[in-house]
Amino acid sequence: MTPRTEPTPEALTGALARARADLRGHAPLGVAYSGGVDSATLLALAVAELGADQVVAILGVSPSLATDERERAHATAREIGARVVEIRTHEGENESYRANGPDRCFHCKDELFTRISDELVDELGLAAIAYGENADDARRPDRPGAQAAVDHRVLRPMSAAGMTKLMVRQAARQLGVPVADKPAAPCLASRIPHFQEVTPEKLRQIDEAEGGLRRLGFTDCRVRHHGEIARIEVPIAEIPAAARQHEAIHTLVTAAGFTFAALDLRGIQSGAFTLPLVLGATRA
Repeated sequence: MTPRTEPTPEALTGALARARADLRGHAPLGVAYSGGVDSATLLALAVAELGADQVVAILGVSPSLATDERERAHATAREIGARVVEIRTHEGENESYRANGPDRCFHCKDELFTRISDELVDELGLAAIAYGENADDARRPDRPGAQAAVDHRVLRPMSAAGMTKLMVRQAARQLGVPVADKPAAPCLASRIPHFQEVTPEKLRQIDEAEGGLRRLGFTDCRVRHHGEIARIEVPIAEIPAAARQHEAIHTLVTAAGFTFAALDLRGIQSGAFTLPLVLGATRA
């Protein structure tokens, strides 16, 4: 893989100008918001372009949202100066979501955008909804959630402007977004292998175990759900610390409902359970 180079200041300036231009005329705007660097940067751009009184961050809340992430999302929005509205989503009631195929993210995003459209657009007088897809995301074939955004006509100003992930992080630093360097934090359902059912109990176990690992001082972590086994991923540099704290880790993992704790020596693996989405597959 060719190493990615930092974008030039001119490229970043041009991309930001295009993204901000794409936001004009869409006030009041609802930003589908998770608290990650992409959605937080989009939120900051929208506030800068439209004004804080014309932007609302919409945070979908369900068992797949980690407790720590929910709290951090509110804190980040406060620093940006944006109002947060929470909306309960019920993707867990959808059999296709629970089945946990490669298109799981489609059903999750479809539920979020449907709830926003049905419950908040009229109530808040929203002219449009936007979400934080970046240009790297747009080029990936394994992001079925993007199709839900297309289906619901959700704006994607950053990807339309050609903003790569590196550009998003640069823009976040420039805008003073506090999560500019925050590691990716996919939803808790991503810790469950494809075709193994997503349940509230599994999500609770993962949430509790990962929260415990963060309290032990790990900067990033994943707890992969393998039935009785919690397969733990931490950054490679922190594996020695995990080995030293093996008793504390075993205690918190078993308290969450697992029987065994296994430390994965490969470290953090993005998309560890991702399978390709077969084009043309049904979303029954």
